[in-house]
Amino acid sequence: MNDDAFAALREQMPVTQRYAYFDHAAVGPLPAPAAAAMAEYAADFRDHGDVHWPKWRAMTERCRGRFAELLNASESEIAVVRNTTEGIGLVAEGIDWRPGDNVVVPASEFPSNLLPWRNLASRGVEVREVEAPDERLDPAKVRDACDGRTRVVAASWVGYATGWRNDPADLCQIAHDAGALFLLDAIQGLGVLPLDVKAVPIDFLCADGHKWLLGPEGAGVLFIRQERLNDLRPLLVGWNSVATAGAFGSTDLSLKESAARYEGGTYAAACVAGLAASLDLLAPISPVQRGERLLALTDRLVDGLTDAACTVASNHRYDRRSGIVAFTPPDGDSDACAKRLLAEGVVVRVRHDRIRAAPHIYTSDAEVDRLIAAL
Repeated sequence: MNDDAFAALREQMPVTQRYAYFDHAAVGPLPAPAAAAMAEYAADFRDHGDVHWPKWRAMTERCRGRFAELLNASESEIAVVRNTTEGIGLVAEGIDWRPGDNVVVPASEFPSNLLPWRNLASRGVEVREVEAPDERLDPAKVRDACDGRTRVVAASWVGYATGWRNDPADLCQIAHDAGALFLLDAIQGLGVLPLDVKAVPIDFLCADGHKWLLGPEGAGVLFIRQERLNDLRPLLVGWNSVATAGAFGSTDLSLKESAARYEGGTYAAACVAGLAASLDLLAPISPVQRGERLLALTDRLVDGLTDAACTVASNHRYDRRSGIVAFTPPDGDSDACAKRLLAEGVVVRVRHDRIRAAPHIYTSDAEVDRLIAAL
């Protein structure tokens, strides 16, 4: 593992000068290059208007290329969207549902991967929610919930509350065996855990850039496998959805033969520029190296919390670990403990009455020890 690469990344994280930051599962802090790119965009449009517009439009293509590299996908399978919710909604509303169809989803999902499916009730779609206590999803129960009318299986890669990591390959196989499509909400893993969509035939993947990818809020990714592109009814169609995008005198509705047809109109250019800079910053470290570093940190954290008499909910089997560790302090008062930690410069989050600590690959061993000592 290249320690110099992690050190170089850490040098670009100003947050480390003030905090031991363990809240990446909520919102990651901006690296210096991302903040600089966003500031440059604002200054450029302040001083020059749209004179340099092509430069900023190119940031979208840089993001598209980086996402394609990260997932081992084709650039034609990548749409740059605003957030995970938008991506899931484009899939949920784009499928040609028939009354009596159903979608299978874990009951423990974050609302963004539950509410879009429940919203289909008016179209006669049944949502079958599979119980997953503390996010520990049993694939056999997912299989049992599927039948001949199952159109979609949707699940998170990593649970937001305890960090339980599902195996996308298992869930994808279950969906395809049932004749259904598989959607992965990848927001809590993409950027720090490896995933190859050529090896795992996921149909759709959605993620925000503002957590583990260290980008700003307002820019994310929607992956649509090329074979599935025409399985969805296009939504939010606009000038940028068509093959003649930019030729504003044309009203031809010939859609782009790529996932970019879902980008619709103009981009949140400042956010896209910031995300492109963050993706560039992470790129020198391979996804495998990122995953190894992250799991080493969470292993250290779990060991320290256990020694400190905390009750750890995230001490999973080896293949279920992620960047999220949820625990209860010895006195049981997670809210008060989180406030005390913040007073000592340690940033965590409380979810479901537990403290959720989420380090990143730039986090130091000393910062993990600092959290434990502060308890």
